Amino acid sequence: MKKKFSIFIMVVIIGILSISTVSAETSSKPNIVILATGGTIAGKASSDTATTGYKAGAIDIDTLINAVPEMKDYANISGEQICNISSNNITDSIWIKLADRINSLLAQDNVDGIVVTHGTDTLEETAYFLNLTVKSKKPVVIVGAMRPATAISADGPMNLLNAVRIAASKQAINKGVLVTLNDEIDAARDVTKTNTLMTSTFKAPELGALGYMEGGTPVFYRETTRRNTINSDFSLNGALSLPYVAIIYGHANGDSALISAAVNAGAKGIIYAGTGDGSIHETDEAELSKAAAQGIVVVRSSRVGNGAVIKAQQSYTDEHFLNGGTLNPQKARILLQLALLKTHNLSDIQKMFDQY
Repeated sequence: MKKKFSIFIMVVIIGILSISTVSAETSSKPNIVILATGGTIAGKASSDTATTGYKAGAIDIDTLINAVPEMKDYANISGEQICNISSNNITDSIWIKLADRINSLLAQDNVDGIVVTHGTDTLEETAYFLNLTVKSKKPVVIVGAMRPATAISADGPMNLLNAVRIAASKQAINKGVLVTLNDEIDAARDVTKTNTLMTSTFKAPELGALGYMEGGTPVFYRETTRRNTINSDFSLNGALSLPYVAIIYGHANGDSALISAAVNAGAKGIIYAGTGDGSIHETDEAELSKAAAQGIVVVRSSRVGNGAVIKAQQSYTDEHFLNGGTLNPQKARILLQLALLKTHNLSDIQKMFDQY
């Protein structure tokens, strides 16, 4: 009887120790929350060879998590569905909802990082918006895919695993919002989609990657010097929408019609994606000058894709046009939208473009 009792006690002790070990292992891992918004990474096609013509955002967050169980080797994973759309349909309200939720989660001691799954069409814009509005040093990583989840050799599962690895890494703390696809780690400010089809589409052509995934480990080689996240002065302050800012694409034989339309539609700002160093067709310049005189903030950007837009001909300065620096037009638009929530002072807004 004593022998049987001793065996029973030993089994109980071993069971308790096993539970304690599992509990310790779980508690030692960082807690990562995956916020899903849809996109190709959650896309479903009619066949496993189809990489176009699929339905984006057809798969929910729980299915995505269950499809990559290896993530749980690196972190305790939980997920939430923010929306489930193709990212070409992203809206200001989704951005605001996403930023508010991330700030709320990262304020909790039991959340160590965030991963956002996103369609690639506007991924860089969402990433930059969050780069300016998230108020935490904790890692925030935006990830997507170029092939739907149902495709042969889908890139989403590895991209998602890498995003969790990065978000769980202490090396990613205080790096600003990050973007990862195809084993590359990029700064939200610098990265852009460069190819309509290739899995290697996301690049920072002007300033380069921050780092790479090397054998499953995130390795950083540089940091951004521009203000972001915890060092950003931007705040949504309960805003439900953002000021209307239009992007006008410069081209030969400019006719100013779209500038007039933007002004009549109530634009508070205009980003002019000019030729070369933000050069403006003379017809467009005359119309932009009228807009600036009415208090509409005009920022010169470039359609080129590389290089900074800086002070150029004197007339642009005289007409109070601002310089967009190295921000592409779509990111310059976001910065101006947030700037207009704070001020309409042109000198202050130019400083923001110089610092962010």
